[in-house]
Amino acid sequence: MKLFKLAMWRMAAAMVVILTAWAAFFYMAVMEEVNDEVDDSLEDYAETLMIRSLSGEEMPSSSNGSNNQYYLYEVTAEYADRYPHITYHDEMVYIAEKEEYEPARVLIQIFQADDGIYHELVVYTPTIEKQDLQRAMLGWIVFLYVLLFLAILSVNAWVFRRNMKPLYVLLEWLDNYRLDSHSKPLENPTRVTEFQTLNEAVLRSMERSEALYEQQKLFIGNASHEMQTPLAICRNRLEMLMEDETLTEKQLEELAKTHQTLENLTRMNKSLLMLCKIENHQFVDVRSVCLNELMAHYLDTYQEVYGYKRIRVQMDEQGSFRTDISESLAIVLVTNLLKNAFVHSVEDGEIRILFTESAFSISNEGEGALDANRIFERFYQGAKKEGSTGLGLALVKSICRVSQLEISYAFEEGRHIFSVKK
Repeated sequence: MKLFKLAMWRMAAAMVVILTAWAAFFYMAVMEEVNDEVDDSLEDYAETLMIRSLSGEEMPSSSNGSNNQYYLYEVTAEYADRYPHITYHDEMVYIAEKEEYEPARVLIQIFQADDGIYHELVVYTPTIEKQDLQRAMLGWIVFLYVLLFLAILSVNAWVFRRNMKPLYVLLEWLDNYRLDSHSKPLENPTRVTEFQTLNEAVLRSMERSEALYEQQKLFIGNASHEMQTPLAICRNRLEMLMEDETLTEKQLEELAKTHQTLENLTRMNKSLLMLCKIENHQFVDVRSVCLNELMAHYLDTYQEVYGYKRIRVQMDEQGSFRTDISESLAIVLVTNLLKNAFVHSVEDGEIRILFTESAFSISNEGEGALDANRIFERFYQGAKKEGSTGLGLALVKSICRVSQLEISYAFEEGRHIFSVKK
């Protein structure tokens, strides 16, 4: 999960808990205040009634059309001792005028008259308005809860994205960075100390990597160049030794194996040397080359070499594929793709070559798809073949890159397909 999404999820979860607790507390506080106001009204009315009762004045009608209504009873001393002298609660009461039950807030107060007789005063007021207020308050609280939640989340998202922008810029630059290409310099201005430190650390790491990479290229190039002559000498000496008529069949067989190994090593050395030259841009003889003609020229040679596999070749030229490229590199590009198709094709299989003005493809029958993410890596071999160095497709990839061409691999309907386009 991305950092932004993870942070937003955690922030949202925390805000849900906090805002829910706040909303519940706010609602209870408001309703408590409403009840206090109702209770104060009931207390005032109850006090008026008690004063009139104790003074012997005429009591008002128990139901005088006002919101507050009452009942007055005589109770025993035992009853008065058993219950608290003042209580508040909500209940459903019968309203005679409306002939129905309604919710009401009730005050019950027990008091003693001058003659020692205890009285119980029950005063109540309908709270339909309070219920309406509760529903309205609940609706507004939910609305404000959602609005506040979204507002806080949006502000946090904006602040987080703005503050983390240098990190995303750095990640994008790292994703596009390639050691073997001229990547654009890092432009990531920021006033945040931590991001400044991170930028500097990444740049230092890249500088060390580039220096090491250049050293490796120089070493491989020098080593490959220096190995050419010793390898040629060893090969010639082996060939001269194999001409000795005194050698037994077993000795000749072992020398032949050694000679084959030396040939493979020589081819690998030449491939590594060419890779170094390509990466160092040493091929400057660029001109317009028709790959159709090169493919047709070398196709006959490979058909003869791999004739024992009885491979059929179908070449469809729907256009002439021309591109600006070094001819020597174009030859390596075409021959490596051809060799790869012949080597990995099944016996009695078919190789299909298609040319258009903007692309060409070469495909062969085979079993199982290769790893498209690794097939162009150096020394990667999906299926080991005798004499293979694991550098052929790496060479093709490097040639395409320096020649502004794009190569891709696909496995469709039992065929390995390599496509090159401008």
